[in-house]
Amino acid sequence: MKTLLHSRWLHLLLLLFWLVIGLGLRFLCLDLKSVWTDEFATLVFSLGHSFRTIPLNQAIALDTLLQPLQLEPQTGVAAVLEHLMQESTHPPLYFVLAHWWLQWFPSQEGLVSIWAARSLPAILGALSIPAMFGLGWLAFGSRLVGHLAAAAMAVSPYGIYLAQEARHYTLAVLWVIASLSCLVATVRSLRMHKPLPVLIGLGWVAVNALGMATHYFFVLTLLAEALVLLGFWLLTAWAYPFKKHEQTSQWPAFKLWGRIYAVAAGTIAGIVAWLPAWQGVYGNQLTDWIYSGSRAGLGWFDPLLQALVGWITMLVFLPVQAPNPIVVIVSGLGMLLFVVWSVPLICRGLKQQGQQFQSRLALQVLGGFVLSAIALFFAIAYGLGTEINSAFRFNFVYFPAVIALLGESLAAVWSGSVGSQPRPSTARIVGDFWKWWQPSGKMVVLVIWLVGLLSGLTVATGWGYQKTHRPDVVVQHLQQAAQSPGLIAIAHATHGQTGRLMGLAWELKRQQNTGALVNPLFLLAHQDQNPLSSAIALQQTLSQLPRPLDLWLLNFPNPDETPSLASLLAAERCVADPQHKHRTDGYRYRLYRC
Repeated sequence: MKTLLHSRWLHLLLLLFWLVIGLGLRFLCLDLKSVWTDEFATLVFSLGHSFRTIPLNQAIALDTLLQPLQLEPQTGVAAVLEHLMQESTHPPLYFVLAHWWLQWFPSQEGLVSIWAARSLPAILGALSIPAMFGLGWLAFGSRLVGHLAAAAMAVSPYGIYLAQEARHYTLAVLWVIASLSCLVATVRSLRMHKPLPVLIGLGWVAVNALGMATHYFFVLTLLAEALVLLGFWLLTAWAYPFKKHEQTSQWPAFKLWGRIYAVAAGTIAGIVAWLPAWQGVYGNQLTDWIYSGSRAGLGWFDPLLQALVGWITMLVFLPVQAPNPIVVIVSGLGMLLFVVWSVPLICRGLKQQGQQFQSRLALQVLGGFVLSAIALFFAIAYGLGTEINSAFRFNFVYFPAVIALLGESLAAVWSGSVGSQPRPSTARIVGDFWKWWQPSGKMVVLVIWLVGLLSGLTVATGWGYQKTHRPDVVVQHLQQAAQSPGLIAIAHATHGQTGRLMGLAWELKRQQNTGALVNPLFLLAHQDQNPLSSAIALQQTLSQLPRPLDLWLLNFPNPDETPSLASLLAAERCVADPQHKHRTDGYRYRLYRC
């Protein structure tokens, strides 16, 4: 009895260790990174505010631009739902939770706290660590697999990237883990010729509904699970004919599958409930970026290369975005060597575990799920002409299953049954080193985990998985070039451009106007169906401002290729500064002296 209690406490302490490591990485430098457009959308809608209150086509002050980020305790959930459904393309569950969460934190200089906004996904991301332990233990019946999966989740650079954004992906990951747990339990019941327990069925329907209320791409998780169940149904029908099945089981086939059909019906009802909202998503300007149009030449390989990079960064991401080029080169080579060394080990570990009856079913379920999800992604990328693989955040759909499979593979390596095998031809580049250094399986797992820890630190400190938009870099250029009062103008189509401008305003406010650019004005020059509308709004605004003036044009058409805009700038006596024409993540900008 003492041994049993000691074992339980040991497992709890070890799981607590993974949780502490994961929390530390997710909260490290949490509010030091710049805020980008999608995060501003989360903040504004979670506060129950609207982007439409910001004036268009007129010069506004910094405080006016940031007004939707003010905390207003009297604003309730009804306002969150109203503005989100009218202006966004996301379901509301996370935004409602974030609304309640932000009420517990004081404002910072009248605005919402970025640390508070990012702390919720960071906590949810940390909760995925014990959740992964549960999935690994449930699926493979091994606490060792559970611990290795939890350890991998704790340091996964991709997991940390999701957790350090004020977005809803870590909540979606929790629903994916829960749904996969139900899938594993369901297939195991079928294999044992027992009907699905009612509570698991009801819980599965509820989890799937919550997943759909968190992110619409959760439907890809459901489709991949459906493909797994379809494959299992076909395999069962082929291996166990109906009559033989009834003879070997006390439950007739219609009862074995009847509850699963009920779960499917409940899940489909949860999906259908969102169809009216989906009609507003398709063709929305906010989602135009995902459509790549026609592919040509080497462009056909883009989805494959993007997918490969996304998969690698679930395991390793060294400082390839560091400012020092030597660090970048060394990190790139290090990642390549690590992948060449570790991936064959991981694959052989899965093969080794697949030979064991206890693990085979879970490997088939989770492996089939991952392959089905990846196939769906490529079908969407090539069939619909989209860039879905370029947005790594969407890989949340199958990310937990990858970590669970990694935990199972590392369990085989830990036992020493994999590391001592001959190296495959793909790893000959490190073959001689391997002959000299024959580590134990435990040492191999430790090395893989330590590389993951270094990768997690890379992401947390901003040397990997940098923000999609970099307003901090733009503000540095603006401050260095400032000579006169400034107007920062952006061609506006949706609140995506408003968020880009908010990013600049936020960075300037954070610097407390310590640079040369003091109290600039901002302009959202709206672009409608009239191709000259944004240029007309710019001209009208310029005509009302005193000179001299520094004019920064953000994401406007190139004046050198747009005669109407060039003539407008010339009429307003605005001359381009040849030394200040830049392009950085999310921004294309140029300075004019007026």
